[in-house]
Amino acid sequence: MASGALGKGPQVPTVPLANGLNIPILGLGTSHVGGYSHDAVIYALKECGIRHIDTAKRYGCESLLGKAIQESGVKREDLWITTKLWLTDYSYESAKQSCLESCNRLGVEYLDLFLIHWPDAQLPGKSSREARAETWRAMEDLYDQGICRSIGVSNFLINHLEQLKEDCDVTPHVNQQVEYHPFQRPQELLDYCRKRNIVFEGYSPLAKGEVLTHPHIVRLARKYGKTPAQICIRWSIQNGVVTIPKSTKPKRLKENCEVFDLSLAEDDVSVLNSMHDGRHVSWDPSFIL
Repeated sequence: MASGALGKGPQVPTVPLANGLNIPILGLGTSHVGGYSHDAVIYALKECGIRHIDTAKRYGCESLLGKAIQESGVKREDLWITTKLWLTDYSYESAKQSCLESCNRLGVEYLDLFLIHWPDAQLPGKSSREARAETWRAMEDLYDQGICRSIGVSNFLINHLEQLKEDCDVTPHVNQQVEYHPFQRPQELLDYCRKRNIVFEGYSPLAKGEVLTHPHIVRLARKYGKTPAQICIRWSIQNGVVTIPKSTKPKRLKENCEVFDLSLAEDDVSVLNSMHDGRHVSWDPSFIL
């Protein structure tokens, strides 16, 4: 991992993609769950050094996010902006149109990363596999045209990635928004992605708060003089996962970024790894063919 100076806030390491770009290992999620905070985004950009912003059409806040970015004064070329294609926009033409509409709402000419949000496609007369392949071909064209500097998928499992491998030409640069926290650590999927040089991103690093009171987490927070949230975020980053926590509170945003002066001992990482019990706090794509 390389580090980049981001003005105020910590230096955030980056992870190289297969196409030579570098994605910051820590980002800010802007999911509609829990609300969207205009002021929080500006605070994260101006005061916390955040340069990686993750959003989606489904969240309904792309236009608001575009205004916040503009107000922050941060240069477009210094940002990493990710958004996602929702399942209602599957198909070649709809995917291309959806991407352009997202760019328009965000007020940008290109996306750093464009993702297929969910593997369950809804195209009449076509299987989910056929719809994913058709949509991915549109993603490949958007990539070739430079409208998307990189492309990837969200919530895809190994079987979905294997199908894309057989049906399409460009390997996803990122398998993003896979649920990843101490209770849900899909190591087989992570290993598969690494073997194919697909960068792995995780969402819900705090398991929607469920891990914060676990005795192991509380003990490690005391040991390292950090908060339980910082322990979980650092654990995810130390496992090499691009990590996307979300908060609308400035204090929490600052806290989430202050994890780069911390290094968990190998034994402590192993303890956290052993907490995996397979539970989901969000979507489970395992039923999708």
